[in-house]
Amino acid sequence: MWRKLCPKIQAQSVFELDIPQLKRTGIKGVIFDLDNTLIEWKSEQLTPEVIALIASFKKEGFRLCILSNALENRVENVAKFLEVPYVSRAIKPRKSSFRKALEILGTSPEETAVVGDQLFTDILGGNRMKLYTIWTTPLSKTEFLSTKAMRKLEKMVVKRFRKKGILQ
Repeated sequence: MWRKLCPKIQAQSVFELDIPQLKRTGIKGVIFDLDNTLIEWKSEQLTPEVIALIASFKKEGFRLCILSNALENRVENVAKFLEVPYVSRAIKPRKSSFRKALEILGTSPEETAVVGDQLFTDILGGNRMKLYTIWTTPLSKTEFLSTKAMRKLEKMVVKRFRKKGILQ
């Protein structure tokens, strides 16, 4: 169980993602979490940096999809602006939402990365589907109440991983 929570790699933010390295790894599709990965929770405000990042991925030929547990209206607004398909109300870490994202991307699990800020949703779901999992630091400390509770568990898991030398 614990291994399913361990990301393949860590990044301080989405802006640290090494696009050429992902290509060399064989990644063709990227599933992005929305809240506290691309934008702050409850926001629809995209920064110029996020817009440029998504444009860079597209320019390099990556297929992109947003996968979010958030309600459709907000996810749709952001996705439309970025011109990226999406899956809302995903109920991550359920496999069905990840399968839907893979179907949209037209990629296999081996050639797909998932980028997110939560171990118990993004990373667990991605690992269950055998995706290339990338864990980022949350953009903001403002979060849904249940997410705040999960962060406490997350801290214990990360402490265990660091003690075992699995994470830095």
